[in-house]
Amino acid sequence: MSMAEPVDPAAWIDLASGQPIGGAPLGMLLSAQAAATPDRPAFTLGETSLSFAAFDRRANRRARHLIDRGIAAGDRVILAMANRPDYLECAFALWKIGATPCPVSERLAPAEFAEIVTLAEPRAVIGASGLAVDAPRLYAIDDPLPDDIDDSPLPPAVATPGKIANSGGSTGRPKLIVDPLASVWGPDKEGCRRGPRLTMLNPGPLYHSAPFNTTTMALAQGTHIVCLGRFDPQDWLDAVERHGVDYAYMVPTMMARIARLPITETERRDLSAIRTLLHMAAPCPPEIKRWWINRIGAERVWEVYGGTERIGVTMIGGDEWLRHPDTVGKASPGQEILITDEDGTPLPTGTIGEIHFRKTGGAPASYAYIGAAGRTKGDIDSFGDMGWLDEAGYLHIADRRTDMVLVGGINIYPAEIEAAIEALPGVRGCAVIGLPDADMGNRLHAIIEVVSPDDVPEDLGAFLAPLADRLPALKRPRSTEFTLHPIRDEAGKVRRSALREERLRGSE
Repeated sequence: MSMAEPVDPAAWIDLASGQPIGGAPLGMLLSAQAAATPDRPAFTLGETSLSFAAFDRRANRRARHLIDRGIAAGDRVILAMANRPDYLECAFALWKIGATPCPVSERLAPAEFAEIVTLAEPRAVIGASGLAVDAPRLYAIDDPLPDDIDDSPLPPAVATPGKIANSGGSTGRPKLIVDPLASVWGPDKEGCRRGPRLTMLNPGPLYHSAPFNTTTMALAQGTHIVCLGRFDPQDWLDAVERHGVDYAYMVPTMMARIARLPITETERRDLSAIRTLLHMAAPCPPEIKRWWINRIGAERVWEVYGGTERIGVTMIGGDEWLRHPDTVGKASPGQEILITDEDGTPLPTGTIGEIHFRKTGGAPASYAYIGAAGRTKGDIDSFGDMGWLDEAGYLHIADRRTDMVLVGGINIYPAEIEAAIEALPGVRGCAVIGLPDADMGNRLHAIIEVVSPDDVPEDLGAFLAPLADRLPALKRPRSTEFTLHPIRDEAGKVRRSALREERLRGSE
């Protein structure tokens, strides 16, 4: 179907199911779902709920207003807002005019935000007043639109690249990840067990890559997005019951906070509507995963390991995980996993090294970095994570190379230690870092986030004693501090390098 030809928006989807057809422009898909099921809810946050017809009209008006502000096909535009309907409305508005959205957290420090703006070179920054950006470039999202803007669907348009994500990475320095694939529907836009016209609960920040991708692509499939302003365990449970959520995306931190609620609270909740609970973004403590498997059924709990770069991906369902615990699955079809040393030489089975993926036929990388160098070695590429393959070919994650701590010549990976500490009573989160030690080179230091001041133990030795059953002496922290401040961000990520730098500066 020619992009130049006028087209009925509904022609871009299968009307019976709502599934998009291959090659459909993402901006048109919102109009297509609105034409097919105008009254079906599209986006709900708190007491605000918008139908597909209303949501599409808003996006069409926004797109035309952006055009009036000089934004055109090929432009990059930063989105920097808290979770609100305008976030996804603006994303689709940009796709409708062929512009590229660049989601960014509005909570970044001014210097880091400015660095991302410098890297992205955006035509505009969409967000609330007060962002650290020059006034001519700011598109103030709270300014009202003129009443006379046309709200009908726009002609088909395609953005290339379809999106640009950002990541602070484990080093804390911003970089941009350019997805060269265009803003059209294809196999890359599908999700794990995610079909059309579901009810999906998103508790994460829309600026983060996984929530942004999952919500926008689910909307393109006609799914009702139920979004939380910010994650709260009780609010999450309320939303599942109130809306009959059948597809839920989470990160392990959120899963743990629900699992650690009083059993009287979780047992009375009706979670039977959930057909898929998908988790990713960080390692999930085994006891938390087993809690969810016991609570909603192994066949409904799924894990994905991958990244914005789409170098490679693994996925595993709860049934398979119970047979192969503590793994993230095998290589997906058309991919091979290799564990290598620093030079790219393959390592034996069971040996920890850098996780690399190779695509069938040695396909080239499908992304580009701005502000960082890639890790490609010949026809293999890496996210920078460390892990090993077992005899059955299942992948086990150790940690990121940059988060590894060298203690007495031994490589220590914090994720395993953090999982053990987070299983202790009253602990909400944990980060383990290495601090200088004259004898061992580094000592392990645990920063433990507790639920309340009452959870700070009076007897530290007794509190940490259970670690002896889970960790050898070399992996137990030599120093500890407690905090009420969140260790992980809203997306479940922790920047250990930044935490280490803060403590080194404080000791000067």
